[in-house]
Amino acid sequence: MCGRYASSRRPDDLAEEFDVVETRIEAELEPDYNVAPTKDVYAVVERVPSARDGEEPVTTDPQRQLRTLRWGLVPSWAKDPGIGSRMINARMETVAEKPAYRRAFAKRRCLLPADGYFEWYETAEVTAKGKPRKQPFFIRPKDHGTLAMAGLYEVWRDPARDDDDPHRFRWTCTVITTEATDDVGRIHDRMPLMVEPDRWGSWLDPRTPTDDLLALLVPAAPGRLEAYPVSAAVGNVRNNGAWLVEPLPVDDDPVDPDDAQGTLL
Repeated sequence: MCGRYASSRRPDDLAEEFDVVETRIEAELEPDYNVAPTKDVYAVVERVPSARDGEEPVTTDPQRQLRTLRWGLVPSWAKDPGIGSRMINARMETVAEKPAYRRAFAKRRCLLPADGYFEWYETAEVTAKGKPRKQPFFIRPKDHGTLAMAGLYEVWRDPARDDDDPHRFRWTCTVITTEATDDVGRIHDRMPLMVEPDRWGSWLDPRTPTDDLLALLVPAAPGRLEAYPVSAAVGNVRNNGAWLVEPLPVDDDPVDPDDAQGTLL
């Protein structure tokens, strides 16, 4: 699964990198090195622009937008938005058929920009409570570029709010995951799916035929990602800062599968 990630890039930089036409963000998010479920995150989507102040939209073609969504998808038919905290990941193997995701998969796809993501490896050590000790790893592109994670989004209408309430719609998202590649599979058996730049347009376009979508999603190319152990402090969502993604010194907590010894995999 993908339950934590880091996102530190500014919206202006993301808009440029992802060729965004319109930025729809009420307030800029602070750099977040411990993004957890139910937090607000940046997402790139494509939507037909809506009319404003009685004017007709200038085009009926989808335009690329940068928006702020809440991580944890709430389907449009949900009666309780609390369901979102349990829907942070959608499995690639079932995303096209599962009722909670299939409508969003067909028409509401997004990209979730990240610096990298965290996974926990179960070590041979045992904690004071007798449970296996888990070592967090940070996984990112070797070139330190942006990780464009494949996602879905939904717009949930809050029935308790009036029609003129600007907060009556809740925009939420989920990360699509797949089986981990050999490079990072030693750490965890699942990983977020990444969308390569030459496929961004087809993935985001709501007009792309459903039958073509799964072919756009492939695991990261072998050797493209690197992983290294980081401080266990990332396990507490209240901790934040760039220090959370710094490599753990070799002499610190024991790490790794296959004797990584604190070095890049």
